[in-house]
Amino acid sequence: MRALLIAVILIASQGNSALAVDPLPSWYESPSKAAITDFVTRVTEPGGPDFVPPEDRVATFDNDGTLWSEQPLYFQLFYAIDRVKALAPQHPEWKTREPFKSVLADDMTGLLSSGKKGLLEIIAATHAGMTEAEFRERVIEWIKTARHPRFDKPFNALVYQPMLELLNYLRNNDFKTYITSGGGLSFMRPWAEEAYGIPPEQIIGSSIKLKFEMRDGQPVLLRLPKIDFIDDKAGKPVGIQKFIGRRPIAAFGNSDGDLQMLQWTMAGEGPRFALIVRHTDAEREWAYDRNSPVGHLDKALDEAVEKGWTIVDMAREWKVIYPFQMR
Repeated sequence: MRALLIAVILIASQGNSALAVDPLPSWYESPSKAAITDFVTRVTEPGGPDFVPPEDRVATFDNDGTLWSEQPLYFQLFYAIDRVKALAPQHPEWKTREPFKSVLADDMTGLLSSGKKGLLEIIAATHAGMTEAEFRERVIEWIKTARHPRFDKPFNALVYQPMLELLNYLRNNDFKTYITSGGGLSFMRPWAEEAYGIPPEQIIGSSIKLKFEMRDGQPVLLRLPKIDFIDDKAGKPVGIQKFIGRRPIAAFGNSDGDLQMLQWTMAGEGPRFALIVRHTDAEREWAYDRNSPVGHLDKALDEAVEKGWTIVDMAREWKVIYPFQMR
């Protein structure tokens, strides 16, 4: 009788194992996947030595190059370029004035050579001088209609399927997930909740100044051509403290712009996790790191190797890159 009972228990346990659902099905069995699941298991095990209360399970994610692609240009810059072309008839002077001249001539090398000053001019011309509600509607319309030049897909179709699974896996284990990106706060908020399941109040980004005023008896927030906050590099820990008020126990990035966020996260007490998405797949996405002007990964890569942070090799560790590749 005892032998029969043991046999039933063994069969039942095998059945339960077979029915277990892989929370990261687009990840190959790899060092990165094992590191993620090991960390989550440790910090969520009640009574375990590394247990972290749910209220402290904060995870921060960069956006460009970490949650969606960023090549050949940051996607927000594609939006700005499209807006310059749409507004060009109202600004004939742009035909001879840089950086607008390069944009209208589709000279991306010329645009990038204009540096930070030129990019800020483009942002000021296309992101300011309207209400916050008007800007939101323009971003929503652009996301619906614009197409990526390589894939001929909407830009928000180029989100990473493995990272969507990771976001869900963390939330299913009582993590609160935040975006902390150098990209524009108001550019991300209109579409990020649908794409990632991250609500607007959990998105931190760069921003321009807003001004409250009355228009036709109605209150509006006017977008001014002045920078308010840059959420990049050393600005990321500042933004995390300012808007979250808790140090993350896990942080995810892909470039040197994320280094300080990763350092800030790993400097806290208790269990910590830092992950870098390394772009190694030229066939399905892009391969770049140290020499790329977009998503430059150099110092953060060296520190990740030195300190044993998790480095994801996209080509080897991801079964698919984008959701549309699953169909």
